[in-house]
Amino acid sequence: METIFTNQEILAFRNDTDGCKNVIHLNNAGAGLMPNVVTKTQLDHIILESQIGGYEASALRASEVQNFYAQCAKLFNCKPANVAFTASATDSYTRALSSIPFKNGDIILTDNDDFVSNQIQFLSLQKRFGIKIVRIENVKSGGIDLNDLDEKLNKLKPKLLAITHIPTNSGLVQPVKDIAKIYHNYIQQHSEKSWYILDACQSVGQMKLDVSELKCDFLSITCRKFLRGPRGTGALYISDRALQAGLEPLFIDMRGAEWKEKDEYQQQKTAIRFEDWEFAYSTVLGTATAIEYYLNIGEDKIWEQVKYLSTILRNQLSSIDSVRVLDKGPELGGLVTFHVQRSDPKFIVNELLKRKINVVPSYRAFGIIDFDEKGVDWAIRASPHYYNTEEEIDFFIQSISEILI
Repeated sequence: METIFTNQEILAFRNDTDGCKNVIHLNNAGAGLMPNVVTKTQLDHIILESQIGGYEASALRASEVQNFYAQCAKLFNCKPANVAFTASATDSYTRALSSIPFKNGDIILTDNDDFVSNQIQFLSLQKRFGIKIVRIENVKSGGIDLNDLDEKLNKLKPKLLAITHIPTNSGLVQPVKDIAKIYHNYIQQHSEKSWYILDACQSVGQMKLDVSELKCDFLSITCRKFLRGPRGTGALYISDRALQAGLEPLFIDMRGAEWKEKDEYQQQKTAIRFEDWEFAYSTVLGTATAIEYYLNIGEDKIWEQVKYLSTILRNQLSSIDSVRVLDKGPELGGLVTFHVQRSDPKFIVNELLKRKINVVPSYRAFGIIDFDEKGVDWAIRASPHYYNTEEEIDFFIQSISEILI
């Protein structure tokens, strides 16, 4: 495996990103450093709002606001009418989840490496509505057992299949294209039985997400991580199948529906029915700019560079005594997790901060099943991106070695 971008290209990315002058940012799975053009887009709109008014500013920038939907459509390979703007990945996921007409005894079929907030929401549904949670077995090498998925789908006919593409607590990449084939074959026979939500919170901005291949009914993302957009932004893809079935969020509002009569409302025909009336329009514009920046660089090239840097990082960490790299799976992404024997995560993170290196800890409560299986109660997450350099990774490794002496 070789570096995908030239030194000149990487230098250009870094010159586009003022944050690179201040820190070695290995927390892109938390929030990526925004390109300067994204920051400028947001600030320009906030200034405009201050000068002419918020409603008036969004009206003046209506075509640029619509560009968010156009850029997301390119990102997902769908129509703009299939895209809703949200406040976060969890907000996206909750809106999708709330649209599923659960009743007592319905089954949610999910994986063991699901995002913690999703799991808590499932447990809340279990407590409130009496749904059942069934988990797909993992293979020994990591990731879901596709045969078990196929068997449980056809046997249980769950109301919802819920998969997390890349979990927050490890670099595992689930085999979503294989999952798509299994789900597609299943739904041909049982189209009225099930829905499929794919959580792409950690994968968006790392790799291509083509919903025509993924076959999901909903795809939820955040924009602050590898996509390098602003915090407080997310997006939700809703399939034509889900829209035509009339699925809508539980708390639909005046943007998602029109109040027709005293006891009647009519939902919007497009994914707008999953949105709220109030937006932070500066972040909508910033997100559109971030997506456009990402797409212009090239999704496949970014994915190869992320894998290149994360492989170097895992290999170098593995060579340090007392460090245990926790990631496992047939395919690994740009989220590298490791544990250090007889050490403390806060101590490690703080020592790295003194060296202007950003990483974050992850704890058992973020992924109980995964952490218990690995026999640890915490991990450090280090997540490089295409604008990071090999020299930064070398300095990070040197710093970890010094800290653990």
